[in-house]
Amino acid sequence: MAAWPRQRWHIHPESPEAPGLAAELGVSPLVGQLLINRGFPTTETAQFFLDPSGLALPSPITVFPDLNVCLDLLQAMVDSGRPMAICGDYDADGMTSTALLLRALRALGGTVDYAIPSRMTDGYGINQRIVEEFHQQGIHLILTVDNGIAAVEPIARARQLGLAVIVTDHHEPPPELPPANGILNPKLTDPDSPYSGMAGVGVAYLLALGLAHRYGRAQELAGSLLDLFTLGTIADLAPLVGVNRRWVQQGLRRLPHSQILGVQALMQVAGLAGPGVDLKPEAVGFSLGPRINAVGRIGDPQVVIELFTTEDPEVAWERAQACEQVNRTRQQLCTEIEQAAIQAVEASALDPHTDRVLALVQPDWHHGVIGIVASRLVERYGRPVFIATYEDEAGEVIRGSARGIPEFHIYEALVHGAEYLERFGGHRAAGGFTLRAEHWSDWCASLQTFAQTCLAPEHLRPLIRIDAQADFLDLNLAFWQDLDRLHPCGVDNPDPVFWTPRVRVVHQTPMGQQKAHLRLTLAQTLAEGTEKRRNAVAWRWGDYHPLPEVVDVAYKLRQTQEQGEVALQLELVGVRPAAPVSLQWPTPPQSIPSPVWESFESLETLVAETQGRLLVYGHGRPELTGDDTLVVDYDRPQGITDTILFWTLPPSTDHLDWILAMAQPRRVACRYQVPSLPTVLDCQDKLSEVLVENAGLPLNLLALGQQWWVSPPVILAGLRTLGYPFPEWPATLSLAEELAALRTWYQLGPDEG
Repeated sequence: MAAWPRQRWHIHPESPEAPGLAAELGVSPLVGQLLINRGFPTTETAQFFLDPSGLALPSPITVFPDLNVCLDLLQAMVDSGRPMAICGDYDADGMTSTALLLRALRALGGTVDYAIPSRMTDGYGINQRIVEEFHQQGIHLILTVDNGIAAVEPIARARQLGLAVIVTDHHEPPPELPPANGILNPKLTDPDSPYSGMAGVGVAYLLALGLAHRYGRAQELAGSLLDLFTLGTIADLAPLVGVNRRWVQQGLRRLPHSQILGVQALMQVAGLAGPGVDLKPEAVGFSLGPRINAVGRIGDPQVVIELFTTEDPEVAWERAQACEQVNRTRQQLCTEIEQAAIQAVEASALDPHTDRVLALVQPDWHHGVIGIVASRLVERYGRPVFIATYEDEAGEVIRGSARGIPEFHIYEALVHGAEYLERFGGHRAAGGFTLRAEHWSDWCASLQTFAQTCLAPEHLRPLIRIDAQADFLDLNLAFWQDLDRLHPCGVDNPDPVFWTPRVRVVHQTPMGQQKAHLRLTLAQTLAEGTEKRRNAVAWRWGDYHPLPEVVDVAYKLRQTQEQGEVALQLELVGVRPAAPVSLQWPTPPQSIPSPVWESFESLETLVAETQGRLLVYGHGRPELTGDDTLVVDYDRPQGITDTILFWTLPPSTDHLDWILAMAQPRRVACRYQVPSLPTVLDCQDKLSEVLVENAGLPLNLLALGQQWWVSPPVILAGLRTLGYPFPEWPATLSLAEELAALRTWYQLGPDEG
């Protein structure tokens, strides 16, 4: 069988309340299920989610205690003409925040400049060099965007030099806050506030809009500010709930008609311009966002700032083309580094099937893109990835990025190994780190130690979270219109993921320059025996070609144009062997004898004392020679048996009962040899292969258990880790726990174990 995605599936349980909620809202039952999955089980909460414009928002002044102070400072600077400077960041959030405030402050008459730290030489956030340069330039106020909440020393230096400082940020506040004149950070507000999930550009938007209100120009400036808010919020993967959902929903309707020349130009080079464009967050996230972020990763952020602030059409087009070119370079770098990283994993002692963390360091990898590669490796290998490169030619300093999985907290892992690190930061899902090269091995060992505390073997596969089962026949344009009411989707409101069982892969063709993707035609057999076909794509699944002929598929829905008409396409995110129709656990015969169990001393004695038939059973059993007075059978009774030698116990009491019922032995001797048991990942791989080979036929748990020397509960637990819940079957322990119990059974026997 060809390599293919080895995944865990978690299918959200079907809610009996979904049809009733859907009927009250006038939407499809599937959409009712999606709303319940997202935490909106009542008509009222669901209605506000579907139409956030109806939700009353508290005034930002009541939510952010320092907002009035910040507005007073900015107004004083604008009115007096004293120069200000923005310190931004080199990611999409930081650059759109910088451009947004530049446009707003300049439109209101302010004198304002900006600086963005170098990703390669400065690292993240405001630093003392930038503060000193601002002071030398005669700046009176520094305004940080998307950074600054942890910059205690640089901001203390700015205050010492007599500069006013406003910090706007959205990162986690440290125990000690910087001595700024005012701090705006949604993480310092009530976590239940609708403003709590804003990105840095959201804070900048609130501040700019508040200042525009003071000058009576909010209505005039709000549109262009909202455009940049929308781009930055989606590109930064901010949660699309609360005000983010409300404003992004409005912004997506505006973006195709943006008055910002740079936004128009960027949409043109990305192929998103034209009549009838209906933007979704994924279009921004996968087309516009990467072109912005690429410049911050491997180019000059000034290109993006000029793109979004220029009023010259030629400059806008030139800067958009520059973004396009840099993004192509970024794509090539990502592909090259990803392939090199995969080769490094497969060629090294690092085992992607057992090591719970992947940690890689190589020279000449571009630091600006290794975070993207880390995300791709997480998707491929299903475990946390720490990927790094050397920061200096001598190879003495290592700097890298990390990406995690739901069960692994990246920041806590960095804290665990902090003794080896010079700098680090991050959150649950991602982080960055710097360390001396001589500490690399010890630090990697500390990561593996930390992973042992939170990751079980069954976690080491990519997790696919699935909302509901759907039939291809239900996926029509009317359903899409219902589904569209959940948009915009993103963090905390993910794109719905559906699954369909037992789909036939009719066609599958690699596509793209590197044949990295798959284009497929899938068919589901309907109740009346006809087929319903759907077109599908699978990004970065070229290595998995060809997929098995019959599979279960998990997918998102995308709207496309086919031969000039609107159509729906499946974007595959998961595939697994076709679900078995049923499990079989045959009941042992009723007539089960109670033989005498004896301790095993020697083969010679056992053979000498046996009359008629001897059954030798078990993993690694010896071969014996019978004679005219003794018949030796192996593994399966061939008739009434005098003695059974269990070299290894059968894998379960049910197996034992079958053998005893068939053999009716007078006595049993047992050596209690422990067979070579499979690992958690071995079990999952074996089950995946069997499911493919059986293509959905019933599975006999006793037959499989005998073949692999495992108990039926081990097989059932293994199927559940792969996403086949079988709720009608008895509960089991985790797969690892069932294997441990099986080992105890083999060692102790039926009486003690």
